[in-house]
Amino acid sequence: MSASLIERIRAEIGARGPVRLDRFWNLALFDPAEGYYATREPFGSAGDFVTAPEISQMFGELLGAWALAAWRELGAPSPFVFAEIGPGRGTLMADMLRTAARLDGAFLRAARVRLVETSDRLAALQLSTLSRFDLPVVRHRRWSEVEALLAIVVANEWLDAVAIRQLVFEAGAWRERFVAANADGSLRFRCGDALRHVPVALAALPAPQEGDVFEVSPERERLVAEMAADLSRRGGAALLVDYGHPAPGFGDTLQALRRHAFAEVLAEPGRADITSHVDFSALRAVAQAAGLPSAGLTTQGRFLLDLGLVERAGRLGASADESGRAALTAAVRRLAGDGHGEMGDLFKVLAIASAPLSLPPFEVATTFR
Repeated sequence: MSASLIERIRAEIGARGPVRLDRFWNLALFDPAEGYYATREPFGSAGDFVTAPEISQMFGELLGAWALAAWRELGAPSPFVFAEIGPGRGTLMADMLRTAARLDGAFLRAARVRLVETSDRLAALQLSTLSRFDLPVVRHRRWSEVEALLAIVVANEWLDAVAIRQLVFEAGAWRERFVAANADGSLRFRCGDALRHVPVALAALPAPQEGDVFEVSPERERLVAEMAADLSRRGGAALLVDYGHPAPGFGDTLQALRRHAFAEVLAEPGRADITSHVDFSALRAVAQAAGLPSAGLTTQGRFLLDLGLVERAGRLGASADESGRAALTAAVRRLAGDGHGEMGDLFKVLAIASAPLSLPPFEVATTFR
């Protein structure tokens, strides 16, 4: 009988010493045999969390309208790539395709629909969801496999699943956080030696206090930089939606979710989702440094309201009964509100493009208002 994931993690620690947080993260989420995304059902009320496309069809409809408008402003090329990275169960792409088909059939005729998904199990589910569309949908494991056409790319809650590293200010120095094993086999965090070199971003922050945590994600920055450089070459635009902050700061945002509740990060690797908040300022900077002339950043609430969320809810509600209208109102608040449990302020939207676009969130330099 093969060793379990936690046994393999313990064995690696025993052989090589404590592992970095990003190493543990990638094993817990993406191990081919027992990683979370290889074996679990993350999405929906029966899973561990609910994403915006499952809250309401309006989310996907508005993103589909945005993709169509971006395609038109970029010259309406045919063919072009219409891609989603981390497509979940395929719900978002289905809503975007349905909307695009209703608004402009030429978009679908020109589109080469591509799904970028590492999990074979989820990819099969996505292709099944999209089978009702008469389109040759193709799945790829990584973005680099997608053909080099102008591309419109959407990624919702993709970046938060990309691994981070954590630095802890302890005993007067920044130290990296590792995962170690206790004598009983359970896992624990421990800090390494004082670092000789620290991220440049720390220089712009206040003096740290004992116990402060600073999170970095070279992997996220690399992925966005590679995509930005690729879009600069091929032409196109990308819409990246996730929870996070618009500026760097101190804070421990590492969390695990299981059955819609917080779980211990180290307790059962592979059985809970692991995420953290995204530093959108860092990603915007690497996109611009990679050669893209246009990058806009705003909150999800402002983005959806600018695209007509309230108006769309009104049109859907016109033919609904009282219960249906109440559900639409609740969905608008959940997607765009700023209260407890609502996504409007917590979630951010980063849009990058190879040419200036007159779409939210490009039309103003700073939209945090």
